[in-house]
Parts: sequence; structure tokens; C-alpha cells
Amino acid sequence: MGSLESIDFSVNQLSGKVPQSMSRLTFLSQLNLSHNHLIGRIPLSTQLQSLNASNFVGNELCGLPLANNCTINYVKPNTENERSKDFGGLEVDWFYVSMALGFVVGFWVVWGPLLMNKHWRFLYFQFLDRLGNKLRGVVS
Repeated sequence: MGSLESIDFSVNQLSGKVPQSMSRLTFLSQLNLSHNHLIGRIPLSTQLQSLNASNFVGNELCGLPLANNCTINYVKPNTENERSKDFGGLEVDWFYVSMALGFVVGFWVVWGPLLMNKHWRFLYFQFLDRLGNKLRGVVS
């Protein structure tokens, strides 16, 4: 990856800081990060500082090659997700909620009737015994 010459990440809704690892791309001659949601200092490297400032437009970045310099007391803009405010700062990860719910429902759909209905339980285990006997007969 160190031999990349051109990268265009413009208008991709990227957020956060520009990774420090971008400064290690020594063969980079074109990099377009314009019109994203990037914040903070542009990493120091000869490649990134030699790029045109228009490649960083539309972000809250500072440092060379941009005109606005980073100050020591640089305050990050509030990037807190609006959705997380609705839950008092907690964001619900619906994947894990649905996974837990699916496990509980799936477990009780299979085992609930077997635990509650004695006749079904006897039929189920008789079926498993017969199936095991048939498999043992085929194997031996």
C-alpha cells in the first residue's frame, strides 16, 4: 500500500481525523479528501504538505497546506452523534439486541413445547432413539 500514487476520497462522508499512516504513503502524488467531515491536524509529511489546499476543502482541518494553522488550544468540534442524544448518550446496537432476541425466541420455539407437552416430549425422544438405532445399523 506504500506505493499508491493517487487516492480520491472526496464526498464520501468520512469523519474523524486524517490517519497518521497517510503520511507514510511516500509515492502519493494525488490525494483528494474534500467535502467530508474530517477534523483536526493534517499529518506532517512532505507528500501531504505539497498537495493543493483545494484537496482538503469542506472539512474542519488545519495545518499545512491550508491557510488556517492549528493552535495549541485547538478544540475539536462537537462530533457527537445526534441520534445518541435521544438515548441519553447511549446508542443501542440493534444487531446485538436482535441476536439475543432471536436466540431466546428460537430456543423457546424448539424447547418450550417439549418442556410443556409431555406427549410431544415422549414422541421426540422416541424419534431420536429410532434414528440412533437406524444409524448404528447402517454403520455396523
